[in-house]
Amino acid sequence: MKIATYNVNGVNGRLPVLLRWLKETNPDVVCLQELKAPQENFPEAAIKEAGYNAIWHGQKSWNGVAILSKTEIQELRRGLPGDPEDLHSRYIEAFVNGIVVACLYLPNGNPAPGPKFDYKLGWFERLTIHAAGLLSRNIPVVMTGDYNVMPTELDVYKPERWVDDALFRPETRAAFKKLVDQGWTDAIRKLYPDDTIYTFWDYFRNAYGRDAGLRIDHFLLSPQIEGQLKAAGVDKNVRGWEKTSDHAPVWIELDV
Repeated sequence: MKIATYNVNGVNGRLPVLLRWLKETNPDVVCLQELKAPQENFPEAAIKEAGYNAIWHGQKSWNGVAILSKTEIQELRRGLPGDPEDLHSRYIEAFVNGIVVACLYLPNGNPAPGPKFDYKLGWFERLTIHAAGLLSRNIPVVMTGDYNVMPTELDVYKPERWVDDALFRPETRAAFKKLVDQGWTDAIRKLYPDDTIYTFWDYFRNAYGRDAGLRIDHFLLSPQIEGQLKAAGVDKNVRGWEKTSDHAPVWIELDV
């Protein structure tokens, strides 16, 4: 079973790229972030034609998350609990093929310090509380998406340039570590503990051409499923396509 995550950076504007990638790589389940489309403007018909069922949580201009699957999707929740006033479309969760799949788009948090950074850390804390609840259910869970954090210096090109950025500040990295330390497995790092692997390259300064990237899209696996992890990778070439997202798709393969 192949599960992928992809910050598509505008699902309608990048639809040709998304459909081409789906056709070429054929994942079973896909988590999308940054749809940048209101609920009624999600391209459901095109996704269906490509062979996927879909659930999505849209928002005009910003945010937005979706889960695509070749098989039936049973939605479990949309929106992260803990703050009824938070209207950002950043979290959706479903039961797919016997696995709980959680798709998330964690806030960027810049400029830091400031209100946006406070919101990021608050969202992280809410995610950590909810994740603990998922673990307590003793079921297989895959929690994936754009976490907007580089966990270590290995995950960022020239880390000294990022020390004050919300994606790399000590508070952000500590929040990610606190989450993982609940018992989650970082899939990429389990298979490639020492490799330089990036999932995002800025549009500016030829970042992709120079391979000046960041690893900010992650797969966290619950103990009930981490033993079934067989492969993982980044479809880096997709970042080089025309009119593509600044993220590349990331994927894992599970022996289920």
